[in-house]
Amino acid sequence: MSTPENVKSCCAAMYSSDVVALVLGESYHPGGAALTRRLANLLGLRVGQRVLDVAAGRGATARLLATEFGVTVDGVDLAAPVVSNAQRAADSAGLGNAIQFQTGDAEQLPFRDKAFDAVVIECSFCTFPSKDVAAAEFARVLRPGGRLGMTDVTVARDGLPGELTTLAAWVACIADARPLDEYSDILARAGLRTRHSQTHDDALLRMIDQIEARVHLARMTHAPVLEAAGVDADAVFRYIDLARSAVTDGLLGYSLLIAEKR
Repeated sequence: MSTPENVKSCCAAMYSSDVVALVLGESYHPGGAALTRRLANLLGLRVGQRVLDVAAGRGATARLLATEFGVTVDGVDLAAPVVSNAQRAADSAGLGNAIQFQTGDAEQLPFRDKAFDAVVIECSFCTFPSKDVAAAEFARVLRPGGRLGMTDVTVARDGLPGELTTLAAWVACIADARPLDEYSDILARAGLRTRHSQTHDDALLRMIDQIEARVHLARMTHAPVLEAAGVDADAVFRYIDLARSAVTDGLLGYSLLIAEKR
């Protein structure tokens, strides 16, 4: 049963594993660094601003924003091992004064009201069991006029095949994805008005292809690692085929959204 607690614990465990890093590479989201830069430019980030990176993962986005846009970044993630790795990477890059990571839940952000000029969240909102609660938290920590920048998986109104709505699909950022306008509605109820959106389905297809290639390579070169982590490569390939077909059929996509706090 996919309870909120199960979803959160499975996501935290999966995305803190070395296997995920092996398969997904540096960026855990479609579009990689290029789409993060586009998001940051659309947010209008400026030197000296304070940014919150929600579900920050291993910190690739935070490091890019601090290095290329001159902002300070607070990163929050549910998995403590991931947070530790992200902070070590930031410190090793000489960014310890600009980036701070801590363990926290997007639905209970450990920050004061109106603390941030911008909030960034990439390929994670769709996994949150209580999206309205998380959206309200984003709005709470944003200053008036502050902006939210989000990229995420989207689905068509007709929904997805049953196999793409399981607990495994939750962890893969698919099962509870919503249509783009529904994301906008959720944010609007929290006081965040959508200012701009654009689709990037091609980025999702490229990531699917990259995952397939990396899993093939991992099975040839790191089979014991996959087995030790309980990864069934054949099952992964089945999900990959289903996801690719869903994108091709227009049932699954990827979008960017900019919203502003009233």
